[in-house]
Amino acid sequence: MKIVFTLFTILLLNGLFAQTFTGGTGPILDNQTIDIPLTVSVPQTSINTTTFGVETICLNLTHTYLADLTIQIVAPDGTIKNLASGIGGGDDDMTNTCFNANATTSISAGTAPFTGTFIPMGQMGAVNNGQNPNGTWYLRVSDNYGADEGILIDWTLTFGSAPADYFEFSESDLPIVVINTNGNTIDYDIKVTADMGIVYNGPGNRNHLIDPFNEYNGKIGIEYRGNYSLSLPQKPYSIELIDNLGVAIDSSIFGMPAENDWLLLANYNDKSFARNALPNETFESMGNYGVRSHHVDVVLNGEYQGIYLFSEKVKRDSNRVDISKLDTLEILGQDVTGGYIIKVDYWDNTDSWQSNFSPIGFPGLDIHYVYYYPKPDVIVLEQQTYIQNFMDEFETALYAANFDDPNFGYRRYISVPTFVDYLIINELARNVDGYKKSRFLYKDKDHADGTYRKLKAGPVWDFDWALKDMWSGAEDGSGFMYSEVDQDVNAPGWYIRLLQDTLFANEVRCRYDDLRRNILSEAYMHNKIDSIAAVVNESQDWHYLTWGHMGAATGTGEVQAPSQTYAEEVQRLKDWLTRRVNWLDINMPGTLNGCSFAGLEEISSVSFEVYPNPFSSTLYLNFENKNLDKGQILMRDAAGRIVSQFSIDSPQLQEQVELTGLGELQSGIYFVEVQLGTRKSVQKVVK
Repeated sequence: MKIVFTLFTILLLNGLFAQTFTGGTGPILDNQTIDIPLTVSVPQTSINTTTFGVETICLNLTHTYLADLTIQIVAPDGTIKNLASGIGGGDDDMTNTCFNANATTSISAGTAPFTGTFIPMGQMGAVNNGQNPNGTWYLRVSDNYGADEGILIDWTLTFGSAPADYFEFSESDLPIVVINTNGNTIDYDIKVTADMGIVYNGPGNRNHLIDPFNEYNGKIGIEYRGNYSLSLPQKPYSIELIDNLGVAIDSSIFGMPAENDWLLLANYNDKSFARNALPNETFESMGNYGVRSHHVDVVLNGEYQGIYLFSEKVKRDSNRVDISKLDTLEILGQDVTGGYIIKVDYWDNTDSWQSNFSPIGFPGLDIHYVYYYPKPDVIVLEQQTYIQNFMDEFETALYAANFDDPNFGYRRYISVPTFVDYLIINELARNVDGYKKSRFLYKDKDHADGTYRKLKAGPVWDFDWALKDMWSGAEDGSGFMYSEVDQDVNAPGWYIRLLQDTLFANEVRCRYDDLRRNILSEAYMHNKIDSIAAVVNESQDWHYLTWGHMGAATGTGEVQAPSQTYAEEVQRLKDWLTRRVNWLDINMPGTLNGCSFAGLEEISSVSFEVYPNPFSSTLYLNFENKNLDKGQILMRDAAGRIVSQFSIDSPQLQEQVELTGLGELQSGIYFVEVQLGTRKSVQKVVK
């Protein structure tokens, strides 16, 4: 008997068998967190990732909207690790759901009620950190929204000789963003105070979690953002930089212009990490404002969260959407004419107004425009009336019989170049959301002489549902999105009418053909994708280890089976773009006959003549109005880069400006951009 007992003791101490402990029950209430305890008592005084530690966590719960929940394990030493968050959508319950780091399927790839054993979303094995397992453990369940509640029925914790392992994030080629909410729960539409530090040692240098916070170190307000993206496991965030008193402060981050409002855009729905960065950078290269961003690794409350895009927020700012500030007292004359930013997006009766028009072919379809700047709760009645009337005048002209009249038709109201570029980018990406959701438009203050400042399209935004085959039958790259107006959010359908204007259609075709020779060439776009892939190549392994959805059908539905590796996902994106541009090359509206780009100039702005065209080493600009405002003349290449610049330092009487020293420029297409005061015009030249 003594021999048997001794052998049993040896086996127990060596941890060669599993022990399971059972916890209790508790209600899961709206916007509340519960900690359900479980007491552990084992002979071992230390747990690790090799011989003895936590193996499996199982639970049963009822809940009528699982995506509301975040489920975590809390160890006796205070270590907290995620098991699941935001999974299951609006489905119900978790039944005999177990988490084991050695399972074959990630919980994010499963479906409710998640019966079976799954890889957790967090690094569960990090509790096996040498701590004493004896004491009280907790299963923490947070219900992050209202309207749906449930019950945690029971949960179990199993220790054994095949403990969960984990990777310990400590360094990266990417900048590291570290956020600590200090126990505060992140919410939606209500910012909570947190600390944020960023480690960035510069291009080509390694970043370590223990390095000093040298890119930013201070307080932030943080909240959830997004709609569909918020339902996914990796959450997107909105961040405001603040001082110790909670006052907003501006700071330049990663070389981007200083501001206080920033975003952390999740990449759960973009397995390539390029679907948002590529269109934004391309739109900027076309000479427009494109939202700037930087790939980063994020650690939130000690938990690695994967790769994010640290991004600018679309905002009125001299370095973002550059329009005049509009105060609540500016309600008359020129003052009330701008600036405004409006959106086509989710709406309600408190933040929007309804158009008086329906798209061609869709009678009775209601279209709404959302106030974005000034915000719905700030914009005053006179300003609402002005922008509503301006939009109504534009749409009245657009749908009139003489809509294509250059002086009295739609061109009086919109900046044609921006509308052309906006169409090209969104059709390149086959982005249906580009017309019905997160669609930005802006208008600056009118000129002092009463001349309109026109409505501009952009910046482009939100390509999570683009650059992939979303619809069966379109795998050949086919299909236009501008006419898909009857959706979950109705789109205005303006391009249906605009493309009935032969000149506009030709301008689209000419611009597209020009861009296909440079920044929309397959080689250029493939190189951009490869460069992004190279930047994130190390971190993508950790990202997919954390979220576990590589090879799983998650996020937006796609026709093809999911990519099994990151390399396959990158190649799939490049192959998709090749199919898409091949189809667009044949089907893009308009013709290339007489591509003069005359229509791409801003009407009623700066009037000037540029010659010779083509040029060799010198260009001359003749101005119709000899009284030139203070401003500048920029010469850009086809990629949008400034290659020459001439300043007009003060208002002066001058009829002609000479641009010299252009002989070293390579042959190709260039754009001469004249900015005088608040006016701007662009003309195309060829060398």
